[in-house]
Amino acid sequence: MTAATVKMTKSDLMAPPVAQTMQQRSLVIGAIAAIASIAGAYLAPGSFYSAYLTGFIFWLGLSLGCMAILMLYHLVGGAWGTVIRRILESGMMTLPLMFVLFIPILLNLPKLYKWARPDQLASDTKLAEIGQSYLNFNGILLRYIIYFAIWFGMAYFLNRWSTEQDTIAGQSTLRFRVMSSIGLVIYSLTISFAAIDWVMSLQARWISTIYGLLFIAGEALSAFCFVVVIESILGKRKPMSEYLTDTEVHDHGKFMLAFVMVWAYFNFSQWLIIWAGNLPEEIPWYVRRMNGGWEAVGLFLVVFHFAVPFALLLSQRLKRKTRTLVRIASWLMVMRIVDIFWHVEPASHPAFHLSWLHFMIVAGIGGLWMAYFFHNLRSRPLLAVNAPQTLRLLEPSHE
Repeated sequence: MTAATVKMTKSDLMAPPVAQTMQQRSLVIGAIAAIASIAGAYLAPGSFYSAYLTGFIFWLGLSLGCMAILMLYHLVGGAWGTVIRRILESGMMTLPLMFVLFIPILLNLPKLYKWARPDQLASDTKLAEIGQSYLNFNGILLRYIIYFAIWFGMAYFLNRWSTEQDTIAGQSTLRFRVMSSIGLVIYSLTISFAAIDWVMSLQARWISTIYGLLFIAGEALSAFCFVVVIESILGKRKPMSEYLTDTEVHDHGKFMLAFVMVWAYFNFSQWLIIWAGNLPEEIPWYVRRMNGGWEAVGLFLVVFHFAVPFALLLSQRLKRKTRTLVRIASWLMVMRIVDIFWHVEPASHPAFHLSWLHFMIVAGIGGLWMAYFFHNLRSRPLLAVNAPQTLRLLEPSHE
């Protein structure tokens, strides 16, 4: 891959034809898997809803992770973010799809959550208190609307201002920085509360003050892994082949390493605090996940979500090999699904449970998500044409 040596026009920077091909294929896969998933809701209702929550949380996390990394880029700058800015923007603008895809969960809360079942509330006084004060349909509905309104509002303005840079030269980047500085704080708070509402409340009597940070780290990691995979596809073709260099790819590998470590640190911190406290209110979450076969999944995550990727990503040589980095990134995205699966599934199934629906739902939501993503990516140039960072990137001196 070589740097650009001539000035590119807006038309020169449009996505290559492979993006349309990927969009069409993703839509077909998503439609077929979605139909199979809908059938599974009737054939295997005991497996459907927890599997659906797993798939939803993963793909929502990818949308939000793209938004968070984009805001981080607007704050700190750098060529690492300039080359992937439009990938991140296209990813975060899938939020309207995720808003719609939450509706099946909203309409079937008793299928997932004990606090939404009248018989459970009648027999459990503490659970009834939680349900009356915070976890109830009206509260979940209101917060769901607020979360998505805030997320989409931030994504909308960041995306709109970015589009304006393609037509209006010399615009200040101050509004991007102001929005991002406030937005990262708001994102951290809202995703923490959303994780409590939608995942931690599966075992409503258990609490963890660090729980939201697990999802923040996981979403950032997912976003960087996704970026590495997409840029490997686009980087073989013009226009991205003209400006994406091994340096930027190496930077993305370093971010992957950083968030692998952050994810491991947050998980270990939560475990250590709860283990040291050894309180009856805190240990049931881990007790459930250290029995019935779930302990094997936890050990699998320790080894293949942290230890092996950490060891591989320490190598500067491997991070500069695009093909190897793509394989690591693809594997880590699979591990992100397994991690969410380990958070969600044991609450409904004390013994290890894996259904064909898990694969269908992840593929169904993912196919639709990817089709929407490539639609967004094809609608604008792959670089914000008149952004100061882009102009510096395309200078002949860029190496």
